[in-house]
Amino acid sequence: MIKARVKTPTVTFRMLPSMLTVAAICLGLTSVKFALDGLETEAMAFLAVAAILDALDGRVARMLNATSKMGEEIDSLADAVNFGVAPAFIVYATLLSQSRVGWIVVLLYAVCIVLRLARFNAMLDGDQPGYEKNYFVGMPAPAGAIGAIGPLAAKMQFGDGWWTSEWAVSLWMIGVSLLVVSTVSMRKIHTFAVPSNMVVPLLALVALGVAASVFYGYIVILVIILAYVIHIPFAVRTKAWLREHPELWEDKPKQQRQARRAIRRAQPHRRSAARLGLRRPGPRR
Repeated sequence: MIKARVKTPTVTFRMLPSMLTVAAICLGLTSVKFALDGLETEAMAFLAVAAILDALDGRVARMLNATSKMGEEIDSLADAVNFGVAPAFIVYATLLSQSRVGWIVVLLYAVCIVLRLARFNAMLDGDQPGYEKNYFVGMPAPAGAIGAIGPLAAKMQFGDGWWTSEWAVSLWMIGVSLLVVSTVSMRKIHTFAVPSNMVVPLLALVALGVAASVFYGYIVILVIILAYVIHIPFAVRTKAWLREHPELWEDKPKQQRQARRAIRRAQPHRRSAARLGLRRPGPRR
């Protein structure tokens, strides 16, 4: 009897995810060099490419069935470098190098990113309800990095102003640092479902966003930051609602949204009946 051979990735392909991670670290550190050389645009561009490679390495590892413990450790170190160390140095070199408290502020940010990554890794092994997997606890490290370079993007787009002053940048970095280590709930992007009738408009919007990022990259960064901040109250409210409805914990996000809409539609009728002094009919005695 001839057994079918199962093809496994070669050593080279199994190393591809780790190679992407190492490349991301190199690009992240190179962005720091550009910032120190006064090349702010190049620094942000290299940091963006590093973030893209960092997002791809895990997906490539799963596609090739090449996940490993060493790869996970390298990925965590890459996150610390690309989203913690690199943005801290970029902000310090471009905005806070003459500040008396600038170094303290960027140190705080870098340490908070490391603490946030450590907490994330520790929570992976814990048992959590199904709905918890759809939310981050605190601002994720990539979002923190984008938020950290927000004042620099504003400077490149609008020039110097109150948004580039020592106190404004310092307060902004402290705020981002606190959000990173907070317990505020924030929705994971992949959990957002797009209705079938919105696929084409969304694709058109993506194309518009890509074109805008080429010619108005700094504005796109600021819009992303604003959109992320606006989504936080909605994420907190949705998670609190799910916590009160354990019967929906194992449902998919789409089913949870349908149930939430159905309950909301029923609530106005209940409140109207309560104001009129009515009550639901019960069994006759």
